[in-house]
Amino acid sequence: MRIFLAGAAGAIGRRLVPLLLRAGHQVTGTTRSAGKAKELAQAGVVPAVLDIFDADGVSGAVLAARPDVVIQLTDLPREFDQARISASYPNNARIRSEGTRNLIAAAQAAGARRFIVQSIAFAYAPGGEPHVETDPLNLGDPVRAITVRGAADMEQQGLTASGLDAIVLRYGLLYGPGTWYETPSHRPALHVDAAAHAALRAVARGKSGVYNIADDDGAVSIAKARAELGFDPEFRAA
Repeated sequence: MRIFLAGAAGAIGRRLVPLLLRAGHQVTGTTRSAGKAKELAQAGVVPAVLDIFDADGVSGAVLAARPDVVIQLTDLPREFDQARISASYPNNARIRSEGTRNLIAAAQAAGARRFIVQSIAFAYAPGGEPHVETDPLNLGDPVRAITVRGAADMEQQGLTASGLDAIVLRYGLLYGPGTWYETPSHRPALHVDAAAHAALRAVARGKSGVYNIADDDGAVSIAKARAELGFDPEFRAA
């Protein structure tokens, strides 16, 4: 299949690209950097240098790729620096809201069939663990309100987009190569390779809806993702 991967040079994107290519998919991947575009091209990806907030640019890139599936990633600083991380939240929320809007419109115009939304599994309201996908999100969280509301908006846009099969992957807190942590730091946790594995499975499996994607650590239930996507939290890239 033809895949349009937004944020192909990010932490999950770097682990996902080889899996997609190995599975025989044709991948167009976005980045904001010409240098990273060269890296993507060397890896076998058709690079698209664009700004996700440029609706015309996004539309042109997606139309050129003619994807069957569009995958949206988010953007956080590569290094763990609390000041930079905190400063990135408003822009990341804007990516989730405005960027998703642009990407969905482009996907619809290009005739894509499936839209994969990469969201968060650490936004549930307190209590009731392990959380299932129908549990309420903590939209009133005073510390992470911007993040949670941005994620909720992104999910809703995907799930209500006409003509698209929307798969929402709620990821745990990432650890592993290219992330802020080598080992699990907080629950729900998720190895970056398992996150990439879930996205690969969602390309061709699962009904439209929300799926918790995390380690089996008791914070969220991953039974639905196991059954419908074939998700394996122990997956690690070879």
